[in-house]
Amino acid sequence: MIRSFRIGSLFGIPIKLDLTFLLVLPFFAYLIGIQLEPVIELLNVTMNARIDAGALTAEWWFPFVVGLAAAIGLFVGVVLHELGHSLTAQRYGFPIDSITLWLFGGIAALSEMPEDWRQEFTIAIAGPIVSLLVGAVSYALFLVTPVGLDGTRFVLAYLAILNVALAGFNMLPAFPMDGGRVLRAFLARSRPYAKATQQAASVGKFLAVVMGIFGLIPPVNIILIGVAFFVYIAASSEAQQVTMKAAFQDVTVDDIMTPVRDLHTVEPETTVAELIQRMFTERHTGYPVVETSAADDGRLVGLVTLSDAREIDPVERDAYVVADVMTTDLKTITPESDAMTAIERMREDNIGRLLVVEGGRGKPAEAPYAEPSSEPEGDLIGLISRSDLMTAFDIVQKSGAVNPSSRPRTAD
Repeated sequence: MIRSFRIGSLFGIPIKLDLTFLLVLPFFAYLIGIQLEPVIELLNVTMNARIDAGALTAEWWFPFVVGLAAAIGLFVGVVLHELGHSLTAQRYGFPIDSITLWLFGGIAALSEMPEDWRQEFTIAIAGPIVSLLVGAVSYALFLVTPVGLDGTRFVLAYLAILNVALAGFNMLPAFPMDGGRVLRAFLARSRPYAKATQQAASVGKFLAVVMGIFGLIPPVNIILIGVAFFVYIAASSEAQQVTMKAAFQDVTVDDIMTPVRDLHTVEPETTVAELIQRMFTERHTGYPVVETSAADDGRLVGLVTLSDAREIDPVERDAYVVADVMTTDLKTITPESDAMTAIERMREDNIGRLLVVEGGRGKPAEAPYAEPSSEPEGDLIGLISRSDLMTAFDIVQKSGAVNPSSRPRTAD
């Protein structure tokens, strides 16, 4: 299912809407609409807004139209906030994949996070600065809007306050929010990047718990609880990824792969029933498919997994062979690629293993891994799986190094 779709681009950066945004936009419009009168009273007292609440509530649908306009304006401010991050990141040479509006605001997808603390600080602080500027512009427009244009004055005053509040909220040191990234940048001045990330993430998770507790106090604040949950999960995820990247520094696929001599393979003529029996006894869930002949020891023709075998009904598994169900769209990687490239590739393709090839077009200098192909590119020299990577990660964390000569082989 497509979760997001592109609606345009700004400065060459694709702008996307997540499906959750289509739910939260009318919800925000409804919330603003039902709170219109008390908010107008507050604006009149604090900003001398001189907004006529009666004019905006004369018809039952007026508050919701005004609420929708304010909600759209709020998300425009969110896009500008994320553009602040994005354009600053681009200035430092970090490409931006997209800006996506979703349930809890906006996300600028950087292709890579900067590890230089000065760059991260500048990128992180750019978003709140833009929000403050948007708030200032909204307030200036409010001041020059004639009294009597009640809807326009309300929206501008509301956006002036909300964008300043957005800047302030984002500066909470709840990693990975902007304030949390600023905190990591300062921590990274005097300690390793991975350690700074772990410490900033710990602060972020603590504040997420605090936000969650406040959100549970009656009246329950569902939005605050949702933000707390997102911050906790995101902080844990990024800390784990950065720790893994640090652990796998200078570790290549060749260091942790299962070499071809240790691989369990199957032939195309093997029945699906025999394949499943082998999977059960050998405790593997994926096999390279090798075709043997008198001319050579074996030619790689595909890959078969438990998911492929399950597509055949149990009563028909003796009638089907591996060649009928195997995958020929092979995902490969070169042995000199770093381990993090393998992890990212598996995550992107949602697969559990990569074939390691050498020679041919399997290791071009400009690409970290070979493109999928129905024909193997280069010679098969091994296989790397998620189990290999997780086992190696555990060894690196405990011992500080991977010893290729004694590494465990757990390709499954």
